[in-house]
Amino acid sequence: MSAIELRDVKYVYRSQYQSVEALRGVSCAFEPGRVYAVMGRSGSGKTTMLSLMAGLDVPTEGSVLCEGVSTADIDLERYRRERVAVIYQDFRLFPLLTAAENVMYPMELRGVKPATAKKRAAELISKVGLPDTARDRFPAMLSGGEQQRVAIARALGMETKVLLADEPTGNLDSENGANIFRVLQALAHEDGYCVVIVTHDEELGKRVDETLRLHDGMLV
Repeated sequence: MSAIELRDVKYVYRSQYQSVEALRGVSCAFEPGRVYAVMGRSGSGKTTMLSLMAGLDVPTEGSVLCEGVSTADIDLERYRRERVAVIYQDFRLFPLLTAAENVMYPMELRGVKPATAKKRAAELISKVGLPDTARDRFPAMLSGGEQQRVAIARALGMETKVLLADEPTGNLDSENGANIFRVLQALAHEDGYCVVIVTHDEELGKRVDETLRLHDGMLV
C-alpha cells in the first residue's frame, strides 16, 4: 500500500473576486523507502499539493489518501500530529529552546514522558549527524545546515514514516544542501521513510528516485 496517494485531486482557491484552479486532476502515489521530488515553476501547484498532503486542507475534489484513508474522513489535527511531518526551508525552530528541546517538543505534545523524550531526542540528533555538543545549543548558535538537521530530527520525533520537505536545501549552500539530501536519502533507503521533496533544485531532482513535474496544476 502507498504511504500517501492523490486521486484526481483538484483544488480551487476562491475569493469574492475570483477563483483560481491550483490543482487540476492530479493523481500520483508515494511509496515507503523512496525519495521523490516535486518540481515546477512558481505557481505550478507544488505548494498547494504539499499543503494537501500535509493535511492543512482537503481537496476541492478528489482524495488524498494516507495508508488508504482519505484525509477528508479523519481529524486533520491528529493527522498532522501523527501521520506526516513537514520540514521547512526556514527551519522553523523555536529560538528560545535548545536543539534537544526543539526535538522533544512534538514528542511531548504526544504525551511522551520527558525522560523518554530527552533520550530519544539525543538519539535522533546523533542520527542526523550532529555531535552531542549540539544538543544544548540554541538555534542562533548553529549554522544553517545544523539547524536543518535539527529540524529533520524534530520531524523524526513525530514517529511518522512520511516526511514532506518544502525546499529543505533552499537556504543552504551547495555543500550543506548536498549533506541534507544525503540525510533524507538515507532515511528513505535505510529506514523505510517515504520522503517527498518540493524543490526548484534541478541537481537535487536528478538524484532522487522519482521526479514529478507540475505545470499549471497538472502533472506533466
